[in-house]
Amino acid sequence: MMGTGKRFFPLGSDIMEMARTKVHRKKRQVAILIIWVLLWEAGSESIQYSVLEESETGTFVANLTKDLGLRRGELAARGAQVVFKGNRQYLQLDPKTYDLLLNEKLDREELCGSTEPCVLPFQVLLENPLQFFQAALRVRDINDHAPEFPAREMLLKISEITTPGKLFPLKMAQDLDAGNNSLQSYIISSNPHFHVLTRNRSDGRKFPELVLDKALDREEQRELRLTLTALDGGSPPRSGSTEIQILVLDINDNAPEFAQELYEAQIPENNSLGSLIITVSATDLDAGSFGEVSYALFQGDDVNQPFEINAITGEIRLRKTLDFEEFQSYHVDIEATDGGGLSGKCSLVIKVLDVNDNAPQLTMSSLVSPIPENLPEVIVAVFSVSDADSGQNQQVICSIDDNLPFLLRPSVENFYTLVTEGALDRESQAEYNITITVTDLGTPRLQTQHHMTVTVSDVNDNAPAFSHTAYTLRVRENNSPGLHIGRVSAADRDAGANAQVTYSLLPPHDPRLPLASLVSLHAATGQLFALSSLDFEALRAFEFRVGAADRGSPALSSQALVRVLVGDANDNAPFVLYPPQNGSARCPELVPRAAEAGYLVTKVVAVDGDSGQNAWLAYQLLRATEPGLFGVWAHNGEVRTARPLSARDAVRHRLLVLVKDNGEPPLSASVTLHVLLVDGFSQPYLPLPAAAAAEARADPLTVHLVVALASVSSLLLVAVLGFVAVRLGRRSRAAAGGGCSLPEGPFAGHLRDVSGAGTLSHSYQYEVCLTGGSGTGEFKFLKPIFPSILSQDLRNKSEGNPTFRNSKNVENLTEEKYYEHKKCGTIFNCPSSFRRV
Repeated sequence: MMGTGKRFFPLGSDIMEMARTKVHRKKRQVAILIIWVLLWEAGSESIQYSVLEESETGTFVANLTKDLGLRRGELAARGAQVVFKGNRQYLQLDPKTYDLLLNEKLDREELCGSTEPCVLPFQVLLENPLQFFQAALRVRDINDHAPEFPAREMLLKISEITTPGKLFPLKMAQDLDAGNNSLQSYIISSNPHFHVLTRNRSDGRKFPELVLDKALDREEQRELRLTLTALDGGSPPRSGSTEIQILVLDINDNAPEFAQELYEAQIPENNSLGSLIITVSATDLDAGSFGEVSYALFQGDDVNQPFEINAITGEIRLRKTLDFEEFQSYHVDIEATDGGGLSGKCSLVIKVLDVNDNAPQLTMSSLVSPIPENLPEVIVAVFSVSDADSGQNQQVICSIDDNLPFLLRPSVENFYTLVTEGALDRESQAEYNITITVTDLGTPRLQTQHHMTVTVSDVNDNAPAFSHTAYTLRVRENNSPGLHIGRVSAADRDAGANAQVTYSLLPPHDPRLPLASLVSLHAATGQLFALSSLDFEALRAFEFRVGAADRGSPALSSQALVRVLVGDANDNAPFVLYPPQNGSARCPELVPRAAEAGYLVTKVVAVDGDSGQNAWLAYQLLRATEPGLFGVWAHNGEVRTARPLSARDAVRHRLLVLVKDNGEPPLSASVTLHVLLVDGFSQPYLPLPAAAAAEARADPLTVHLVVALASVSSLLLVAVLGFVAVRLGRRSRAAAGGGCSLPEGPFAGHLRDVSGAGTLSHSYQYEVCLTGGSGTGEFKFLKPIFPSILSQDLRNKSEGNPTFRNSKNVENLTEEKYYEHKKCGTIFNCPSSFRRV
């Protein structure tokens, strides 16, 4: 049988027979398809299929793809499922063709009992998008059961005075088949006294009644044996029989009569065993044993009958537990028999009342886990609910916890979908334990809970985050290459590859910074290493940026600033700037013999390339030609006279000054000063060379020589005066031009004495020119140099020399510029000229 909507269309017995062979099956499919196409418009509420019971597993039922109007392969692509109630799977989909096949042998009598037609509703569930198709499977009956009587023999007691036409009810047979295959008629073996009638009961079942055609004569025949046969409507028909034993009794004029021909009663399905259902009553007008009435249930199956009757009182009680879901009502015949064998009959209809004794059932059809984060309204699960009870007890409600970001949405019939309420965040919660509670509306309410765990898959939506936006690392200079100097750390809230962080060095903002040769960064751990030995004096601090990127797609990254501070180590000894140590001819410091105690002789100027206390310098006089005559100030390096000079003091003095820093361990440098005592700046006394002095002592002047010299001197006087006049003219013009023309050197020619403690309290420029080998020289006094010009010159020199800018002693250098140039040394090439400011 094939149909559409909720109608069924018999195809005829010839088509059913053809279905038993492959050729007939193809013809039958063609016929079914034609009928289905013609009747598609007749009703579209659901698709109905039919199959014969007891068909083999795998029997073809339908081409589901064509019936649903889908493209070939779409059922597989959309994950088609066939869902029945109660977790039973009567049909299956062919994994290759997705044809609808029988999943197991079906027994119509087991599935539906006496209900006809036997229809099993089901749904076809499609995903992506979610879609339902209503369908039903009708199980058609085959004649696989023969009628059966409850007993092999029945006993009837009939009085001999019974008039013809009297009806005697008989126990009916039971046939489990339905429709035409069920019990249709009764026949009795040939005899002259009785024939049998087939009657229809209120529930549609057929029962036999024996009709007396000819009066009995006990004296002629005390007992009769007849065969009662029940026939069904199958092809070929099946039958069952029982033997009727008839005892002919003496006269009994009155048969028992019930007070009602039909009794009705209601009983809840959960009534306890032995509970009273109803009491029936029958009376007999006869006296004696013919008036004594006994009761019996006139039922087909005494063993499975859930009721029992008291033969004396007529009380009917519950013998077996009732189940509303199995049988909703019972039709029972009751017989009352007197002592003479006469009987009466009545019927009892018992309705079973439903009690909420079945908890709802939940059938999970689809569950998606894990689900992606950041996507709204994702379908997590599809399920159906059912309740075997009826009425209010069958109505159910579904719910989940309110604090979960999920929603339950009802779909077709009893299906629900579980969807996300919004976009989920795996980093906030990666797993959800969901409990679906299904509660019916009965009293008391029953519920079923289904627990499931849904995990959230990660999406790369979080960039790595550094623990600090800026890192400050400190490393001491002169470190060994490859030294671990620190670590940067970034965390990613994602999971898996999306949380795996890789570190890298970013190009520095300053292209001159050789970052690649300074530090290296471990890509996996973020550890920083110094690639080379750092020098505080060359690079005190530098900064760069590091990046952290995850391995997601697309990759996300972040940056952090790293500042490296190089710590100073005492690795630079003091360097003496003045007096210069360049190996040139020594030029002594000139000190007038009239100098008082505290006279500033000179100042030792030194610098230290380190910083902090490593650059704090202390000066010390280690050795002197005449101890106690000179002293060195420890903090500024000024060399002053410790006492007034006397005539007994030697002309030349040699001082060894030690310059020491404050580092640990301290480093030092030394410098040697040469001091020359002179009587005055106008006639500076320069000792003659030893050879000249010896020669002078060896050859005394004679009168002749004096006379010769005087005469020669008089001749040369004019020439000398002319020469002096020319020289004086040139000097005057140079002074009028703004200063003295000095030879060029590495330092400026305009020098200052700013100590305020020496004899040079104002800024003057002197020029001393000595002729080699002579004991006299030339000393010229020039005009003052203005302080503003000196200050500007010193400022320009300081700005042009980066060494001065980086030193802590730059103030000493600018203030004591005079002492850098005081001594001719390398600056002025002492044998030619000697200038002092």
